Amino acid sequence: MVPNSYGLDIWGDDNFIISKDTININHQSSPSLLEITSNIRENGIKGPLLIRFPHLVKKQIDGIYSNFERAMKENDFNGSFQAVFPLKVNQFPELIKSVQDHGKAYQYGLEAGSKAELILAMSMTNLRAPITVNGFKDLEMIDMGFMAAQMGHFITLTVEGLGELESFIKVAKASPLKRPNIGIRLRLHSVGSGSWSKSGGMDAKFGLTSTEIIQAIHLLKEADLLEQFNMIHFHIGSQMEDITSLKKALREAGNIYAELKKMGATNLNSINIGGGLAVEYAQHSQDKIRKYSLEEFSNDVVYLLKEIMNAKNVEHPNIFTESGRYIVASHAVLVTPVLELFSQDYQEEHIHLKEKNPPLIEELNTLKSLLNEKNCVEYLHDALDHLESLLTLFDLGYIDLQDRSNAEILVNIIIKRSLRLIDEDYPGLHELQERLQERYLINSSIFQSLPDYWGLGQSFPVMPLSHLDQKPLRAASLWDITCDSDGEIPFKSSSPLYLHDVDLDSEEYFVAFFNVGAYQETLGMNHNLFTRPNECSVVFDESGHYTIQALKESQTVSNILEDLGYTQSEVLLKLKNLITQSDFKEEKEKLDTLLALKKYLSQNGYLRTTF
Repeated sequence: MVPNSYGLDIWGDDNFIISKDTININHQSSPSLLEITSNIRENGIKGPLLIRFPHLVKKQIDGIYSNFERAMKENDFNGSFQAVFPLKVNQFPELIKSVQDHGKAYQYGLEAGSKAELILAMSMTNLRAPITVNGFKDLEMIDMGFMAAQMGHFITLTVEGLGELESFIKVAKASPLKRPNIGIRLRLHSVGSGSWSKSGGMDAKFGLTSTEIIQAIHLLKEADLLEQFNMIHFHIGSQMEDITSLKKALREAGNIYAELKKMGATNLNSINIGGGLAVEYAQHSQDKIRKYSLEEFSNDVVYLLKEIMNAKNVEHPNIFTESGRYIVASHAVLVTPVLELFSQDYQEEHIHLKEKNPPLIEELNTLKSLLNEKNCVEYLHDALDHLESLLTLFDLGYIDLQDRSNAEILVNIIIKRSLRLIDEDYPGLHELQERLQERYLINSSIFQSLPDYWGLGQSFPVMPLSHLDQKPLRAASLWDITCDSDGEIPFKSSSPLYLHDVDLDSEEYFVAFFNVGAYQETLGMNHNLFTRPNECSVVFDESGHYTIQALKESQTVSNILEDLGYTQSEVLLKLKNLITQSDFKEEKEKLDTLLALKKYLSQNGYLRTTF
């Protein structure tokens, strides 16, 4: 029996399993994350580690294509299914390589929302795979779309407003290059659900109203560009919690599509339903947000569009999706060492009782020695009350610092022993644990590696890599190493996290954050100049064995400073001059100091637990 599965059955999607005392990959030889982490740290790499699993990208791509193809076959749907990956979700090379490698068989394309992303899409996309371009565009970006079409790309520029369409027409008149396809973003009345619901509705940032769509058709006809119009597009928000809002949007978009076909848009053949497929981040059943399966999602999209088109006597459209979070969130795991437990220093060897101690100290020592299963709850309450009294006595000057230290150590020993002895069915156990929270200092930056937590309050599944055969007893708050009070994930009684009470002097303890593969890398900020974590990919061969590939260490301190405009030579010269003019008496001390600083400049900026 697993003492605590950390909600793996809710968020895990069978990607990971608990085996004995560790969390393992549920694939091929099923290595543990602890084994992989230990192998990497043997190479001297310290600090947080982002581990990528390319096979999970493949799993998600296979899943979305197979489900839509099944739904189309079961519903006699005559259109095709195609998808593109939105680069804004994660543009980093190792991830894009996985997306392209595993999506090649399906002609899985890319979506761009800026000039830089468009250049990336043009250089990375297979010529037979689609490129869609969303977001606001100037004349230069539209011109790049013409270049992509001339290169042979199957590219569609989504028009976000009438002004942008006029710019497209202007470029088309001046350019001798092949014209890209044109899409029109719909400003639907329908809205989404969840944190990103403002992407839909009449107040949305993007899209054309019905009146503007009619104007757009007239402009396209006048410019002799109507044949380039092949797609309508809508997006009602990331992380759609239920399917109801999507059904409403599909009915609205489907009817607009059918009406446009009747208005003479004969080359219009595709409906892009945007992104929004939700990823489950919850670890507790009461926090679950996704109320549908991929099977239900694909069935509803296909069935509704079929019904609308059949009723309107219009050919079934091709269906496009841009769900990026769903494709890549699960592929990355952030592993971070725990540097400190803030009650760990409360060890018995640090108690220094006097010949004569305050009565409450003597009583605490007696409680500690007499503690057992029958009296542990009573004695724990007594100990907590005594500590409050002793802290008041300290503030009033009646006991000294050694007395206070002894009291804190004795109470913490009683806490730890009591938690192991208290029956887990004890009614007040959770309240006690919440009151007795432990703070775990993790060697990571929440601002850099989990920005959606800091910015949006988005929780991520978190669990330790080991000790999973033991019941975790400590209500845990997680503190990062930034000098910012917001760099904390506090304990929540509504969604509690419990971790183990370990001795970090004798063993390492790691916690992992899951489903961090979407947006976290692209949005991460270098607060306190902590940059991206170390990273690697774990790749399985046909025999089931894994190799660690693309191992990349976090930026060195020197690189970090150079990114800000400080050159290494400039920094070292100033340090050398200061050392030369300093109070170091021996030349060897000066040289050793300079060499040590050079060494630290060449290491990554995260804390190193050993030298």
